This record gives sequence, structure tokens and C-alpha cells, in this order.
Amino acid sequence: MKRILLLASLTIAAPAGAQNTMSFFITSAGSGDGARLGGLAGADALCKQLADAAGVTGKTWRAYLSAKAAAGQPAVNAKDRIGRGPWYNAKGVMVAQSVADLHSDNNKLGKPNSLTEKGDSVKGRVDTPNQHDILTGAMLDGALSPDTTDTTCSNWTSNGTGAAWVGHFDRVGGGANPTSWNSAHLSRGCSQENLVGTGGNGYFYCFAIN
Repeated sequence: MKRILLLASLTIAAPAGAQNTMSFFITSAGSGDGARLGGLAGADALCKQLADAAGVTGKTWRAYLSAKAAAGQPAVNAKDRIGRGPWYNAKGVMVAQSVADLHSDNNKLGKPNSLTEKGDSVKGRVDTPNQHDILTGAMLDGALSPDTTDTTCSNWTSNGTGAAWVGHFDRVGGGANPTSWNSAHLSRGCSQENLVGTGGNGYFYCFAIN
């Protein structure tokens, strides 16, 4: 799996207030190898690596990703991985107070507030290239899909066959739920080429649980 080896050596100035408050971000980079993230553990590690590189240290990070039961491990709902909230973006804006608030119409997610760990905006549907598809493997309520087909790119280890539920961070576009931040439609596949081809870049959400 391709790794982002330079992140640890980068020194990135954290936005004002981010050091103490940031607890939510969209990754500014994916694995570079499609949805092959190294499983949930690999995704969590990338969350921490990116946050540390941005100067936000001392927090435990979890990727907002669901996973199917496999290899003796139980199924995982994305919503159950991320703590209780509240969560703040890199500019100190509270995007949700709780898990229930996060999955309600009251959350403050969308292009203005769904920022990277650096405090930058991600390219949305009106930008070039469109990168608004965010990997989640989740349904609208944050739970794993009951579908028996692959909806998590083999639990985030596939860069080829399979598919994954993705959300639209900017809350616009097409699909079954075009305005959903976490469950808009299935990806075309799990490769980097397919993720890019359907409007993504292999990014995912990270939440701090402490």
C-alpha cells in the first residue's frame, strides 16, 4: 500500500485555535491507493498522522468508516467509532454537538465547515476536479449497510473490486441521497481511478474521541 511518507516530516502551521479545539476534519490526502487504507486501523493511523502534522497532537482519532463482520471480528458502525462529541473543525466551528446531532438536519456540515486538518476547503462539485465523494461505508444513520454485497471495499483493504458508500461533503450532487454528507451513493469501484472517476479522491472523515 502506498503511504504518505512525507507527512511526518512536514511542519504545517495549525489554524488559530486548532491546537486546542479541532476534533473533526476531512483528510487532506487519502492512501493514494484507492480505498485500500489498511483497514480501520490504517485509516485511524492516517487520521493521527495528518492531525499531528498539522500541529494538533495528543488526541485519539478515529476514521468515520463502517466495516462488515470478518475474520472473527464483529461488524462496526461508523457512528459507534467516533466518541460522543461535540466536534469542532480546524477553525473552531462546532459542526455537531453529539452523535444524534451529527446525524440530524441540525449539524453544521457542508462545504463552509467541512474542512481539512489544515483548515482548507476540499474541492466540491462546482470545482475542478470534483472531489466531493467521501468514503464512509455508512447509511444515513451512520450504521453499516445491511446489504450483503461489498459496501466497504473489503473493509478498506481493496483497491480493485467491490464498492463503498460515500457521502457528499458539500451536500450536493447525484445519487440516492445527493445532499447526504455520509451516504449519497455507492462508488464505482475501489481503485484510485474509479474513486476519482466518480467524483472523489479517497478522502474520509476523522473525529477525535478525546
